[in-house]
Amino acid sequence: MIPLQQIILFFLAALVMVLTPGPNMIYLVSRSVSQGKRAAMISLGGVACGMLFHILLVSLGLTTILMAVPYAYTTLKMIGVIYLLYLAWQAVKPGGKNVFEAGDALKYDSPLRLFSMGLFTSVLNPKIAVFYLSLFPQFIKPEYGSILVQSLELGFIQVFTSASVNALIIFSAAGVTRWFSANPKWIRAQKWFMGSIFAGLALKMALDKGK
Repeated sequence: MIPLQQIILFFLAALVMVLTPGPNMIYLVSRSVSQGKRAAMISLGGVACGMLFHILLVSLGLTTILMAVPYAYTTLKMIGVIYLLYLAWQAVKPGGKNVFEAGDALKYDSPLRLFSMGLFTSVLNPKIAVFYLSLFPQFIKPEYGSILVQSLELGFIQVFTSASVNALIIFSAAGVTRWFSANPKWIRAQKWFMGSIFAGLALKMALDKGK
């Protein structure tokens, strides 16, 4: 069992990480503004499960193997880039459904689609695994017991911290939808805003040199 002092330090590190604006926060805030807090919370569930996926890989030692093979890392990264570009196109394509119009939060994207978008956006970001690999070893020690148990313990603390903070952000951002409802001319701007976010994240991931 990891000492309480170490857990507190790790919690603070996880808190700083989630409060730093990143792809997940940007995506969830945008989803909350465009489709409402219910849709954003479903997306958050997918993001959290994606984090759990990386945590399991790290805990079982599989991520170490993945990162040791450059082609495996590059392949996963490019899949993520393609997926993000696909989401960008879906947001701005001519004649496409407008997912940015306020109203019924789940009118255009089903719960399954919202969840899967959050899940794959998180799973297909190899930098999450790299972050866990760089942070976990600083708090895990053999004398504390099972390495696997310690890794899972830290992982669940990080996911809980991230999900809690992002949920608070989602509920705060959802109120902005009322403003968009009163200003329909901004609906098109919202559409391109979301598309630009996905395209920007894809570009950032593509240019990322990895390790």
